Amino acid sequence: MGQFWADLRFGARQLRLNPLFTLVAVLSLALGIGANIAIFQLIDAIRIRNLPVAYPEELAYLDWAKGSSRGGNWSTRSANFTSQQLDALRREQQTFSEIIAWSASSFNLNPQGKGRYIDGQFVSGNFFQVLQVPAMIGRTFTSQDDQPGCGAAGAVLGYSFWQSEFGADPSVLNRTVNLDGHTFPIVGVTGPQFFGVEIGNRFEVAIPLCSDPLFAEPGKARALNPMAWWLSLMGRLKPGWTIARAHAQIQAISPAVMRETLPPAYRPDSAKRFLANKLTVTAGATGVSGLRQQYQDPLWILLATTGLVLLIACANLANLLLARASVREREIAVRQAIGASRGRLIAQLLSESMLLAVIGTALGMVLAAVLSRGLVAFLTTDSNKIFVGLAIDWRILGFTAGIAMLTCVLFGLVPALRATRVAPAAVMRASGRGLTGGREKFSMRRALVVAQVAMSLVLLAGALLFVRSLQKLLAVDPGFRPEGIVAVSLDYRNAHYTKEQNYQAQLQLLAKLRERTGASAAGQVDMTPVSGSGWNEDTWADGATRAHLNTMFNRCGPGYFDAMGTAFVAGRDFNEHDDLTAPKVAVVNEEFARKTFPGKNPVGLTFRREERAGTPDSVFQVIGLVRNTKYYELREDFKPIVFVPETQDADPGPGANFVLRTNAPLGEFYRHAEQAVAEVNPLIGVNFTVLTAQIQESLMRDRLMAALASAFGFLAGSLAVLGLYGVIAYMVARRRNEIGVRMALGASRGSVFGLVLREAAMLLAIGLVIGTGFAIWAGQAAASMVYGITSRDPVTLGGAVTLLALVALFASYGPAWKASRLQPMDALRDE
Repeated sequence: MGQFWADLRFGARQLRLNPLFTLVAVLSLALGIGANIAIFQLIDAIRIRNLPVAYPEELAYLDWAKGSSRGGNWSTRSANFTSQQLDALRREQQTFSEIIAWSASSFNLNPQGKGRYIDGQFVSGNFFQVLQVPAMIGRTFTSQDDQPGCGAAGAVLGYSFWQSEFGADPSVLNRTVNLDGHTFPIVGVTGPQFFGVEIGNRFEVAIPLCSDPLFAEPGKARALNPMAWWLSLMGRLKPGWTIARAHAQIQAISPAVMRETLPPAYRPDSAKRFLANKLTVTAGATGVSGLRQQYQDPLWILLATTGLVLLIACANLANLLLARASVREREIAVRQAIGASRGRLIAQLLSESMLLAVIGTALGMVLAAVLSRGLVAFLTTDSNKIFVGLAIDWRILGFTAGIAMLTCVLFGLVPALRATRVAPAAVMRASGRGLTGGREKFSMRRALVVAQVAMSLVLLAGALLFVRSLQKLLAVDPGFRPEGIVAVSLDYRNAHYTKEQNYQAQLQLLAKLRERTGASAAGQVDMTPVSGSGWNEDTWADGATRAHLNTMFNRCGPGYFDAMGTAFVAGRDFNEHDDLTAPKVAVVNEEFARKTFPGKNPVGLTFRREERAGTPDSVFQVIGLVRNTKYYELREDFKPIVFVPETQDADPGPGANFVLRTNAPLGEFYRHAEQAVAEVNPLIGVNFTVLTAQIQESLMRDRLMAALASAFGFLAGSLAVLGLYGVIAYMVARRRNEIGVRMALGASRGSVFGLVLREAAMLLAIGLVIGTGFAIWAGQAAASMVYGITSRDPVTLGGAVTLLALVALFASYGPAWKASRLQPMDALRDE
């Protein structure tokens, strides 16, 4: 231990005496290590870490087998089951001690005016008990709280919501919370560690499943609808049961569950497909997460990227340490000559590397905390609030310790071994000129630079790949003009309109909104494009053989296509005459016309839509043909889309969406729109969505990959260029005498300049060739995440090679120019 502390003090003195080297080394390590820790921290939180509940390894998640066929309504994220299937599974299964159910939702805290939405959940009465999550204040729900007809039985608050909304009031049990206009008494508050079972989302209020009818129209409660897929299910395994055994048992009872819960509205062919479905059981210890499905692969790619950045930084440091070793060769030779063992010298040299690794890791952890939170903030939007628990756990600490030791070995061990392998007598005879600059040791430095160039090219090519993919997505023609479009969503539930009043309110509101905001165009629509919401049905041409075409539907009103900037190819728009008393009409897009009426003008033709059992198929006459537009996302191919008029909806919902084209500042537009709605009815809730922002949010993953890959590619390229510059400058310094002799014997400045540049070009060329091969291989991992280009895109690879080559050669220009300006007498005088 005495030697250990002495070595540390010696290493600290060496670092203090070389402040520039220390600064460069620490910053390089901090950037590389910090980026690795930040990405691993997100992977740990999203993919690896268990839920903060008791015995999470006993939890299992129920889902449908891949390729399952179901028709109906999906109302929330991760929703998979109906209430009838929950009851059937509880009766039939033998696997779980209990099954819990939940349904993600959002609740409006403002009963009128502009909405203020929070993340909430409907939960089964046994939800908290099965998870063994106690209340910090009050109590959680029991099975008695979740009984049909419970109404506003009570609400359990999440810890963060209790703090932000109620100021951490300890007497909160005497208060209530207003959710979508319904008052719930607060019965408890959970502890700070529990956020729910959905990774990426944090519940703020939980209410019983039996409260759902309060939020539905009369007779439309989801619990009564056998085609309302609104529940997510998880169970706690009985003692002795495994996930594999549970999966086999649930698969065995799947036919019975399907028969018992077959929706009566299914037609024979749909019923046959439904009865063939199977259920699956997977491990539930790490929770459920749409965020995981979306970002798991990108995060692993980013971790590999940051790993390469760290390797490049370590190679740079190894080069710097090899250069310093040449300066200290005589000192090390003297130490060996007076009896110091090679192992003792290696330990002393490694102490310096260890100090650099420790300091770099400590600074990297600070950087990681900023970067990881910055990434979560980057992914969070007003409409999609991301919550990821970033607490430090043993995995992160272990990863940090491991990466610190690895970096120490990577950049410290080889220079230490090289520096102590020289013969003392040879060094002393060389009179201090040293042997570290010999061919063998200089070859090591060259190899490190080649590796840096190769790895940098991989990262630079990846960065250009993601950037070009994003550019192509942003250049996609969606079939409409999103600039200047604001969607105004209205909630009529507190106004309690009848159907007749609903129609009149929509007309009045649209006129008021257009008048007060000064919108140049406006129209009503059920779902704005690229919102993630959808409605699909089977259709076929009237009179043709019944061949199902999976068709996307949407409802809209007159003026919608004008407001969106979607051009008509033929026919007309909807008008006030297309009401419930008129024949059913539709406007279709080009893709629908191509697949349903190939080679024909669809205007005037009819098609059919499949309806529920016992109901005749609907027949629609095409009155208009519009350009193709994107539906779910920009990445998709154009889908067949049918637009039907809002005025022919026999059962309108308690709300409406309007799209308005405006040039007014957003703040002014919002104020005027709220005033217009309040003039019609102050009880109507209102919310706004800017269409361009919605499209940007749909590209969040692509923007993240482009931004981070570019940052890491720039960092890696910079480190590689610095490494090449250092090696060429070192070579010029070591060959100073040789260059002086060459020039004394008649070599021109141009030949010396070319001599140095050829050395740089050779190292660069070898690195680029190796890097190109690895870039093509590595690009396959990103093939599914890029759009409009292949992972072997020659333009991308060529651009990366050209850019790196130009920058690297430019960096080598300085040492080459300096060598060509060397005075022969100055060089020979040193001899």
